[in-house]
Amino acid sequence: MSEKDVGEALVQVIRDPQGSASQESFARAMELTKAYAGSGSTTHFSSVARLFYDLFEMFETGADPRKK
Repeated sequence: MSEKDVGEALVQVIRDPQGSASQESFARAMELTKAYAGSGSTTHFSSVARLFYDLFEMFETGADPRKK
């Protein structure tokens, strides 16, 4: 799955959360991102957004985003 495909899957799940095959990936990424953002460890909003995208990509593809 390419980065473009991951982005399209993310847009699709936001547009139609109940009808998307990526619903579980979105929910898991959101849960972990909320925990990180609430922990006080973050210093900038962009790090939270990037973490969410990386987690979503990881759950969608099964690939480790740190290997980029």
